[in-house]
Amino acid sequence: MDSHLRSIAKAVTWRAGGSMVTGAIAFVLTGELKMAIAIGAADTIVKTGAFYVHERLWEKVNFGKPKAQDYQI
Repeated sequence: MDSHLRSIAKAVTWRAGGSMVTGAIAFVLTGELKMAIAIGAADTIVKTGAFYVHERLWEKVNFGKPKAQDYQI
């Protein structure tokens, strides 16, 4: 199981790349750098939190996880 700190680090690094793409698209569509930066920043904050919650919920799902052994030698 990933630690909370690892989940946070994964969320932040994933969103950094995603927000750069979002900011670039916003700039292309609006032509306004200030607006593109604001959209990219809002995107980062909202989606980082959403990704963290998503990761923690998936930790509770057993689908695809190896089954724990009942005993250990």
